[in-house]
Amino acid sequence: MTQSTTNSVAIVTGASRGFGRAVTAALLDLGWTVVGDARRADDLETTARELNSAGLIALPGDVTDAAHRATLVGTATGAGRLRLLVNNASRLGPSPQPVLGDYPETELQAVYQTNLFAPLALIQATLPALVENAGTIVNLTSDAAVEPYPGWGGYGSSKSALDQLSAVLAAEAPAVPVYAFDPGDMRTEMHQAAFPGEDISDRAEPESVVPALLRLLDTRPASGRYRAAELMAGAAR
Repeated sequence: MTQSTTNSVAIVTGASRGFGRAVTAALLDLGWTVVGDARRADDLETTARELNSAGLIALPGDVTDAAHRATLVGTATGAGRLRLLVNNASRLGPSPQPVLGDYPETELQAVYQTNLFAPLALIQATLPALVENAGTIVNLTSDAAVEPYPGWGGYGSSKSALDQLSAVLAAEAPAVPVYAFDPGDMRTEMHQAAFPGEDISDRAEPESVVPALLRLLDTRPASGRYRAAELMAGAAR
């Protein structure tokens, strides 16, 4: 990244596994302080031990919990200049995923709480600092937000709503770039849960997708929806 990361702080939700872990590792390597969380305390502890970086502040908890969100934001703003929010934590829903006609209401509410309402709450809490520090917001989305895949109605519709939220926020708060970032299919625990019993070894490793996000953060194009594959194709030209 061309911009200085001195005293720069990022919040990365869902930092213990998959893409969140890969992003956290990359930011730490670039000199960021990362405040990362995860629902599973043991997974987050393992990640912190393996990354072995003084720049990682690991805070176990659930993003749907208001007190936990307050701790995340308070810790981040107290650690330096909060310049990045990565809303990565996501909830798939039941596995295998049910069709909408059979989708349990309580499960759908839980998906939306994690995938839509918690990201918005974190945005609301961090926006003043991000405006002051010329920061950036990244909301992790999915191709299921734009394609009507059978069985993906719960997760996909929550990500579609997050896409629209990102677009409206960009119009309302033009001082802060807001990116809906679609990493594509990856070899993660969540993706395996979406395809129980199937071989997903042909999917990309999360670490191979991170350069696309770093390119987005480095070039800071206009707010919008960006696919990792397109960003990497542009970098290769």
